[in-house]
Amino acid sequence: MTIETRTADGVAILTLNDPPANTYSYEMMRELDAAILDARMDRAVHVIVLTGAGEKFFCAGANIAMLRDADPDFKYYFCLHANETLSRLEQTPKLVIAALNGHTVGGGLEVALAADIRIAKKDAGKIGLPEVALGVLPGTGGTQRLARLVGKARAIELMATGRLMSMDDALALGIVTDVWDEAKLAGKTFTDAVIDYARQFVPPNKASRAVGRMKRAVQSGAEAGFAEGLAIERELQQLLFQSADAKEGIAANLEKRKPQFKGE
Repeated sequence: MTIETRTADGVAILTLNDPPANTYSYEMMRELDAAILDARMDRAVHVIVLTGAGEKFFCAGANIAMLRDADPDFKYYFCLHANETLSRLEQTPKLVIAALNGHTVGGGLEVALAADIRIAKKDAGKIGLPEVALGVLPGTGGTQRLARLVGKARAIELMATGRLMSMDDALALGIVTDVWDEAKLAGKTFTDAVIDYARQFVPPNKASRAVGRMKRAVQSGAEAGFAEGLAIERELQQLLFQSADAKEGIAANLEKRKPQFKGE
């Protein structure tokens, strides 16, 4: 198995595990696809954390040897399936946090870009999209997601130069959400610290259903026109108004107490 899965206190942890660099193959993408669907359908899972095995790599992208030996049809369908898998991750109405524990380059960054929050370990490695050095483009959503994140001109510059950055540089550009140093980890491993962070979005702390619908409103609405985005927002809000957590949140506010959410 190249995807390790475990669940703890409402958090599903998916670990890319194919040493030495956690590069992905068609087999890994199929396992990741299945793990995403399992986490999506599991009512006990409220947040997904995606990370890499070991301490050196989150993911170094697609397995180059595999691509060298594959025929053009296989490469096309491989990229298509990878697109579908990452879109499934992006569209799952549960918060997805990428814990960047090491080098995050090429397709590895493309995987991370499909997450909602990207937390990087300080000085863990380089990050960027260097596919131009192979004579190809970032073909697992990188051209689209990076442009939407940092703007067209900056995205083209980063991809055309193939520049690799530090995690701090990526933070300054908004590619990662936060960078954690040893002081932030407070003696914990990086992955454990991110899992602890993720637990704040799990009931009873947060109304995870509301968090998931916020994500859906942004992911779907941002790709539609403004009026269509507002319509999506209204429909999702109406669904939330019918939820047990909305009733609990409103009651707790009026009673001036801390709400106890159940993710229902």
